[in-house]
Amino acid sequence: MTAAIVGTGSALPERTVPNSHFEAIGSSDAWIVKRTGIRERRFLPEDGHLADLALAAAREALAGSGRTAADVGHVVVATTTPDRTTPGLAVEVAARLGADRAAAFDLHAACAGFVYALDHAVALIESGRAGTVLVCGAEALTRITDHEDRSTAVLLGDGAGAVVVADVAGAVPDAVPAPAFRLGSDGNLVPLLHADRYDRKLRMDGPEIFVHAVEKMSAAAREVLARRELTADDVDLFVAHQANARIVRAVGKELGVLPERLYLNVDRVANTSSASIPIALHQARGEGRLGRSGLVEGDRDGGGGGVGDPVDV
Repeated sequence: MTAAIVGTGSALPERTVPNSHFEAIGSSDAWIVKRTGIRERRFLPEDGHLADLALAAAREALAGSGRTAADVGHVVVATTTPDRTTPGLAVEVAARLGADRAAAFDLHAACAGFVYALDHAVALIESGRAGTVLVCGAEALTRITDHEDRSTAVLLGDGAGAVVVADVAGAVPDAVPAPAFRLGSDGNLVPLLHADRYDRKLRMDGPEIFVHAVEKMSAAAREVLARRELTADDVDLFVAHQANARIVRAVGKELGVLPERLYLNVDRVANTSSASIPIALHQARGEGRLGRSGLVEGDRDGGGGGVGDPVDV
Protein backbone atom coordinates (compact mmCIF):
# COMPACT_ATOMS: atom_id res chain seq x y z
CA MET A 1 0.00 0.00 0.00
CA THR A 2 1.25 3.49 -0.89
CA ALA A 3 -0.31 6.43 0.97
CA ALA A 4 -0.44 9.96 -0.41
CA ILE A 5 -2.31 13.21 0.14
CA VAL A 6 -4.63 13.44 -2.85
CA GLY A 7 -6.85 16.36 -1.85
CA THR A 8 -6.73 19.46 0.35
CA GLY A 9 -9.28 21.98 1.58
CA SER A 10 -9.74 24.81 4.05
CA ALA A 11 -12.45 27.04 5.46
CA LEU A 12 -12.24 30.27 7.42
CA PRO A 13 -14.91 32.31 9.23
CA GLU A 14 -16.17 35.39 7.42
CA ARG A 15 -15.20 37.87 10.13
CA THR A 16 -11.71 39.31 9.73
CA VAL A 17 -10.25 40.88 12.87
CA PRO A 18 -7.36 43.34 12.32
CA ASN A 19 -4.71 44.16 14.90
CA SER A 20 -6.43 47.46 15.65
CA HIS A 21 -9.09 45.40 17.46
CA PHE A 22 -6.63 44.90 20.32
CA GLU A 23 -5.88 48.56 20.97
CA ALA A 24 -8.58 48.38 23.63
CA ILE A 25 -6.39 46.04 25.71
CA GLY A 26 -3.20 48.04 25.29
CA SER A 27 -1.70 46.44 22.20
CA SER A 28 -0.94 47.93 18.79
CA ASP A 29 -0.53 46.88 15.19
CA ALA A 30 3.18 47.74 15.21
CA TRP A 31 3.86 45.69 18.36
CA ILE A 32 1.89 42.66 17.17
CA VAL A 33 3.50 42.61 13.72
CA LYS A 34 7.00 43.02 15.15
CA ARG A 35 6.61 40.26 17.74
CA THR A 36 4.47 37.76 15.80
CA GLY A 37 4.14 38.70 12.14
CA ILE A 38 0.34 38.56 12.52
CA ARG A 39 -1.75 41.29 10.86
CA GLU A 40 -5.22 39.79 11.03
CA ARG A 41 -7.13 36.67 12.02
CA ARG A 42 -10.59 35.17 11.61
CA PHE A 43 -13.17 34.82 14.40
CA LEU A 44 -16.08 32.39 14.42
CA PRO A 45 -19.30 34.03 15.69
CA GLU A 46 -20.28 33.17 19.26
CA ASP A 47 -23.26 31.23 17.92
CA GLY A 48 -21.22 29.71 15.07
CA HIS A 49 -20.57 25.99 14.68
CA LEU A 50 -17.07 24.64 14.18
CA ALA A 51 -18.59 21.61 12.48
CA ASP A 52 -19.68 23.87 9.61
CA LEU A 53 -16.08 24.95 8.99
CA ALA A 54 -14.76 21.40 9.30
CA LEU A 55 -17.39 20.15 6.88
CA ALA A 56 -16.62 22.88 4.32
CA ALA A 57 -12.91 22.06 4.43
CA ALA A 58 -13.64 18.34 4.17
CA ARG A 59 -15.93 18.79 1.18
CA GLU A 60 -13.32 20.84 -0.66
CA ALA A 61 -10.60 18.28 0.06
CA LEU A 62 -12.82 15.43 -1.08
CA ALA A 63 -13.93 17.27 -4.23
CA GLY A 64 -10.33 17.65 -5.34
CA SER A 65 -9.28 14.13 -4.46
CA GLY A 66 -11.06 12.09 -7.11
CA ARG A 67 -12.79 10.16 -4.31
CA THR A 68 -16.36 10.17 -3.05
CA ALA A 69 -17.77 10.13 0.47
CA ALA A 70 -18.56 6.45 -0.01
CA ASP A 71 -14.83 5.76 -0.43
CA VAL A 72 -13.94 7.23 2.98
CA GLY A 73 -13.24 4.52 5.54
CA HIS A 74 -12.16 6.74 8.43
CA VAL A 75 -12.70 10.36 9.43
CA VAL A 76 -10.24 11.80 11.96
CA VAL A 77 -10.70 15.34 13.26
CA ALA A 78 -7.96 16.96 15.32
CA THR A 79 -9.44 19.60 17.62
CA THR A 80 -9.27 20.97 21.15
CA THR A 81 -12.38 23.13 20.79
CA PRO A 82 -15.27 20.93 19.57
CA ASP A 83 -18.85 22.15 19.51
CA ARG A 84 -19.79 19.69 22.24
CA THR A 85 -18.12 17.27 24.63
CA THR A 86 -19.76 14.29 22.97
CA PRO A 87 -20.35 13.03 20.36
CA GLY A 88 -17.18 14.08 18.62
CA LEU A 89 -16.87 16.55 15.77
CA ALA A 90 -15.73 13.78 13.42
CA VAL A 91 -19.00 11.89 13.84
CA GLU A 92 -21.01 14.90 12.71
CA VAL A 93 -18.64 15.67 9.83
CA ALA A 94 -18.81 12.07 8.58
CA ALA A 95 -22.62 12.03 8.70
CA ARG A 96 -23.08 15.37 6.96
CA LEU A 97 -20.44 14.47 4.39
CA GLY A 98 -22.30 11.28 3.52
CA ALA A 99 -19.53 8.96 4.71
CA ASP A 100 -22.14 6.82 6.42
CA ARG A 101 -19.98 3.75 6.89
CA ALA A 102 -16.83 5.50 8.04
CA ALA A 103 -15.30 5.10 11.47
CA ALA A 104 -15.03 8.58 12.98
CA PHE A 105 -13.30 10.03 16.02
CA ASP A 106 -11.70 13.20 17.38
CA LEU A 107 -8.04 13.50 18.32
CA HIS A 108 -6.96 15.98 20.99
CA ALA A 109 -3.30 17.02 20.74
CA ALA A 110 -3.51 20.81 20.34
CA CYS A 111 -1.04 22.30 17.83
CA ALA A 112 0.50 18.91 17.03
CA GLY A 113 -2.92 17.33 16.51
CA PHE A 114 -3.02 17.38 12.72
CA VAL A 115 0.34 15.66 12.37
CA TYR A 116 -0.69 12.98 14.87
CA ALA A 117 -3.90 12.46 12.89
CA LEU A 118 -2.00 12.34 9.60
CA ASP A 119 0.35 9.72 11.01
CA HIS A 120 -2.66 7.63 12.04
CA ALA A 121 -4.16 7.94 8.56
CA VAL A 122 -0.95 6.83 6.87
CA ALA A 123 -0.67 3.87 9.25
CA LEU A 124 -4.24 2.80 8.46
CA ILE A 125 -3.56 2.86 4.74
CA GLU A 126 -0.13 1.26 4.81
CA SER A 127 -1.44 -1.55 7.02
CA GLY A 128 -4.23 -2.23 4.54
CA ARG A 129 -6.97 -1.37 7.03
CA ALA A 130 -8.24 1.60 5.01
CA GLY A 131 -8.11 2.82 1.44
CA THR A 132 -9.14 6.44 1.99
CA VAL A 133 -8.95 8.52 5.17
CA LEU A 134 -10.20 12.06 5.69
CA VAL A 135 -8.07 14.05 8.14
CA CYS A 136 -9.24 17.43 9.39
CA GLY A 137 -7.84 20.01 11.79
CA ALA A 138 -10.48 22.41 13.11
CA GLU A 139 -10.34 24.98 15.87
CA ALA A 140 -12.43 27.77 17.39
CA LEU A 141 -9.66 29.05 19.63
CA THR A 142 -11.62 32.18 20.46
CA ARG A 143 -13.69 29.90 22.72
CA ILE A 144 -10.70 29.38 25.01
CA THR A 145 -9.10 32.81 24.63
CA ASP A 146 -8.88 35.31 27.46
CA HIS A 147 -9.73 38.35 25.38
CA GLU A 148 -8.33 40.66 28.05
CA ASP A 149 -4.88 39.00 27.99
CA ARG A 150 -2.91 40.72 25.26
CA SER A 151 -0.08 38.16 25.49
CA THR A 152 -2.36 35.43 24.07
CA ALA A 153 -5.43 37.13 22.58
CA VAL A 154 -3.48 38.65 19.68
CA LEU A 155 -2.06 35.27 18.64
CA LEU A 156 -5.12 33.15 18.02
CA GLY A 157 -7.65 32.62 15.26
CA ASP A 158 -10.32 30.18 14.10
CA GLY A 159 -10.44 27.96 11.03
CA ALA A 160 -10.38 24.47 9.57
CA GLY A 161 -8.27 22.55 7.08
CA ALA A 162 -8.54 19.04 5.69
CA VAL A 163 -6.68 16.52 3.57
CA VAL A 164 -7.70 13.27 1.94
CA VAL A 165 -5.10 10.53 2.35
CA ALA A 166 -5.51 7.56 0.04
CA ASP A 167 -3.84 4.45 -1.26
CA VAL A 168 -2.43 5.28 -4.68
CA ALA A 169 -1.19 2.84 -7.28
CA GLY A 170 1.74 4.32 -9.17
CA ALA A 171 2.18 8.03 -9.85
CA VAL A 172 -0.80 10.30 -9.26
CA PRO A 173 -0.61 13.88 -10.57
CA ASP A 174 -0.45 16.47 -7.77
CA ALA A 175 -0.42 13.80 -5.06
CA VAL A 176 1.90 14.44 -2.12
CA PRO A 177 3.59 11.16 -1.07
CA ALA A 178 3.11 10.00 2.51
CA PRO A 179 5.72 11.36 4.88
CA ALA A 180 8.06 9.84 7.39
CA PHE A 181 7.20 10.92 10.92
CA ARG A 182 8.94 11.85 14.14
CA LEU A 183 6.40 11.90 16.95
CA GLY A 184 6.95 12.48 20.64
CA SER A 185 5.79 14.34 23.73
CA ASP A 186 7.08 16.04 26.86
CA GLY A 187 4.59 16.41 29.69
CA ASN A 188 7.13 18.45 31.65
CA LEU A 189 6.18 21.40 29.46
CA VAL A 190 2.54 21.45 30.55
CA PRO A 191 3.02 24.53 32.80
CA LEU A 192 4.21 26.51 29.78
CA LEU A 193 1.04 26.07 27.74
CA HIS A 194 -2.28 24.85 29.07
CA ALA A 195 -6.00 25.47 29.47
CA ASP A 196 -7.27 24.24 32.82
CA ARG A 197 -10.55 22.44 33.36
CA TYR A 198 -12.32 25.21 35.25
CA ASP A 199 -10.66 28.33 33.87
CA ARG A 200 -10.93 27.02 30.28
CA LYS A 201 -8.69 29.84 29.01
CA LEU A 202 -5.40 29.28 27.25
CA ARG A 203 -2.38 30.33 29.30
CA MET A 204 1.17 30.35 28.04
CA ASP A 205 4.69 31.45 28.84
CA GLY A 206 5.54 32.99 25.49
CA PRO A 207 9.32 33.45 25.85
CA GLU A 208 9.85 29.92 27.15
CA ILE A 209 7.58 28.46 24.47
CA PHE A 210 9.66 30.25 21.83
CA VAL A 211 12.92 28.75 23.08
CA HIS A 212 11.57 25.20 23.34
CA ALA A 213 9.72 25.39 20.02
CA VAL A 214 12.75 26.51 18.03
CA GLU A 215 15.14 24.07 19.68
CA LYS A 216 12.95 20.99 19.54
CA MET A 217 11.27 21.58 16.20
CA SER A 218 14.71 22.07 14.65
CA ALA A 219 16.10 18.90 16.24
CA ALA A 220 13.12 16.80 15.20
CA ALA A 221 13.25 18.13 11.64
CA ARG A 222 16.95 17.28 11.37
CA GLU A 223 16.22 13.75 12.54
CA VAL A 224 13.50 13.22 9.94
CA LEU A 225 15.60 14.68 7.13
CA ALA A 226 18.55 12.50 8.10
CA ARG A 227 16.32 9.43 8.13
CA ARG A 228 15.43 10.15 4.50
CA GLU A 229 19.05 11.05 3.67
CA LEU A 230 18.05 14.60 2.81
CA THR A 231 19.35 18.06 3.66
CA ALA A 232 17.62 21.41 3.92
CA ASP A 233 18.73 22.13 0.34
CA ASP A 234 16.48 19.29 -0.83
CA VAL A 235 13.38 20.90 0.66
CA ASP A 236 11.28 22.86 -1.84
CA LEU A 237 8.95 24.29 0.78
CA PHE A 238 9.02 24.30 4.58
CA VAL A 239 5.48 24.30 5.99
CA ALA A 240 5.58 24.63 9.76
CA HIS A 241 2.83 25.06 12.31
CA GLN A 242 2.02 28.75 12.05
CA ALA A 243 2.49 29.65 15.73
CA ASN A 244 4.06 32.96 14.80
CA ALA A 245 6.41 34.19 12.10
CA ARG A 246 9.40 34.57 14.43
CA ILE A 247 9.32 30.89 15.40
CA VAL A 248 8.99 29.73 11.79
CA ARG A 249 11.85 31.94 10.64
CA ALA A 250 14.05 30.94 13.58
CA VAL A 251 13.52 27.23 12.87
CA GLY A 252 14.21 27.83 9.20
CA LYS A 253 17.45 29.60 10.08
CA GLU A 254 18.52 26.75 12.38
CA LEU A 255 17.90 24.25 9.58
CA GLY A 256 19.48 26.36 6.86
CA VAL A 257 16.25 26.68 4.87
CA LEU A 258 16.29 29.66 2.52
CA PRO A 259 13.79 32.35 3.59
CA GLU A 260 11.92 32.11 0.28
CA ARG A 261 11.28 28.42 0.98
CA LEU A 262 9.50 29.12 4.27
CA TYR A 263 5.73 29.13 3.89
CA LEU A 264 3.99 31.78 5.98
CA ASN A 265 0.29 32.56 6.17
CA VAL A 266 0.26 33.45 9.87
CA ASP A 267 -0.02 37.12 8.89
CA ARG A 268 -3.52 36.40 7.53
CA VAL A 269 -4.90 33.67 9.80
CA ALA A 270 -2.81 33.80 13.03
CA ASN A 271 -2.29 30.65 15.09
CA THR A 272 -5.13 28.18 14.45
CA SER A 273 -3.58 25.28 16.38
CA SER A 274 -4.44 21.92 14.78
CA ALA A 275 -5.98 23.67 11.76
CA SER A 276 -2.76 25.54 11.04
CA ILE A 277 -0.89 23.01 8.92
CA PRO A 278 -3.78 21.77 6.73
CA ILE A 279 -4.84 25.35 6.03
CA ALA A 280 -1.26 26.20 5.07
CA LEU A 281 -0.94 23.09 2.91
CA HIS A 282 -4.13 23.94 1.04
CA GLN A 283 -3.16 27.56 0.49
CA ALA A 284 0.37 26.61 -0.58
CA ARG A 285 -1.06 24.08 -3.01
CA GLY A 286 -3.44 26.69 -4.42
CA GLU A 287 -0.49 29.03 -4.95
CA GLY A 288 1.39 26.32 -6.85
CA ARG A 289 4.14 26.15 -4.23
CA LEU A 290 3.59 22.66 -2.86
CA GLY A 291 5.87 20.31 -4.78
CA ARG A 292 6.85 16.72 -4.10
CA SER A 293 9.62 17.64 -1.68
CA GLY A 294 8.49 19.58 1.35
CA LEU A 295 8.97 19.53 5.08
CA VAL A 296 5.81 19.76 7.16
CA GLU A 297 6.42 20.38 10.84
CA GLY A 298 4.11 20.35 13.83
CA ASP A 299 4.58 22.26 17.06
CA ARG A 300 6.91 20.56 19.52
CA ASP A 301 5.31 22.35 22.45
CA GLY A 302 1.69 22.12 21.37
CA GLY A 303 -0.58 21.23 24.26
CA GLY A 304 2.18 20.39 26.69
CA GLY A 305 4.77 18.99 24.37
CA GLY A 306 3.57 16.97 21.40
CA VAL A 307 5.75 16.86 18.34
CA GLY A 308 5.04 15.76 14.81
CA ASP A 309 7.53 16.22 12.03
CA PRO A 310 6.76 14.54 8.73
CA VAL A 311 8.83 15.01 5.61
CA ASP A 312 7.32 14.47 2.16
CA VAL A 313 9.58 13.34 -0.65
